[in-house]
Amino acid sequence: MKVTLEELARHLGAELHGDGQLEIHRVNTLDKAGPGDIAFLSDAKYRHLLDSTRASAVIVRADDVPFCPAASLVMTDPYLGFALAAQRLDTTPQPAVDIHATAVLAEDVTLGEGVAIGANAVIESGVELGDGVVIGPGCFVGKNSKLGARSRLWANVTLYHNVTLGSDCLVQSGTVIGADGFGYANNKGEWVKIPQLGGVLIGNRVEIGACTTIDRGALEDTRINDNVIIDNQCQIAHNVEIGYGTAVAGGTIMAGSLKVGKYCIIGGASVFNGHMEICDQVTITGMAMVMRPITEPGVYSSGIPLQSNKEWRKTAARVLRIDEMHKRLSRLEKQSDKKD
Repeated sequence: MKVTLEELARHLGAELHGDGQLEIHRVNTLDKAGPGDIAFLSDAKYRHLLDSTRASAVIVRADDVPFCPAASLVMTDPYLGFALAAQRLDTTPQPAVDIHATAVLAEDVTLGEGVAIGANAVIESGVELGDGVVIGPGCFVGKNSKLGARSRLWANVTLYHNVTLGSDCLVQSGTVIGADGFGYANNKGEWVKIPQLGGVLIGNRVEIGACTTIDRGALEDTRINDNVIIDNQCQIAHNVEIGYGTAVAGGTIMAGSLKVGKYCIIGGASVFNGHMEICDQVTITGMAMVMRPITEPGVYSSGIPLQSNKEWRKTAARVLRIDEMHKRLSRLEKQSDKKD
């Protein structure tokens, strides 16, 4: 794929400095770029790399133009420019083209214009696929599920029954949406399954990574709102709600009936207790254990940072003695108060 620098400037809404007829083939880093590549500089501490870059053009801020030996596209946010340029020059193939002869579709499936369905995909009764939907090979879409326009499923994605996926969504391979939530009653030591009767409602422009699971609701729906991004291998339990614009990094586990607000950033391998609420604009650093509600925006962390094994063993030994140390400190404080 190729595009002229002038065309790319229009796509990015950038100010062009240099030859607009230069042909750009791909995006690359400043130190690895060569002729036909466009690079970007979003952090001034890497400005020295401009001296040796072989890129045909660089996306920069206005302050960096005098230091740029190549053609430049000037933007307030070069990293956003990088993302938009990468989209324009994207060579990722579609999960499927046309409707493969081995795909199995129920008679009453509703197909929009330009739908593509890969080999061995199964689309059950009552499913609605909007215009431009792409279903990869080996996918399963259960009864009465709906996919909005231009949404894409990569290979071997499973959507159970009564799952709604909005428009312009992307679901990576191996993800399961709508499996049963973990609902059981205990009858004298015997587990009694509670049928999970809700669905999963996913908004528009949502991206879900590979091998992530999103469980259906017990009675009401599990809800993922618009513009949410979820990384690989996450577990979203029944009746969780994730607010607009929230980002969830890989390996995160959310227990049932958790409500996460808007514009939150969840670090990888974090664990959330269920039946509580996280307010808007909260950042959780990686590997945090969130056991209580959060009511104020801000950055929250937990866990012990990495130490040498020798240091960690001392820390662990001291942690085990915290209760004893607390009691001793309380006694000393009382004795001190009596003397005063």
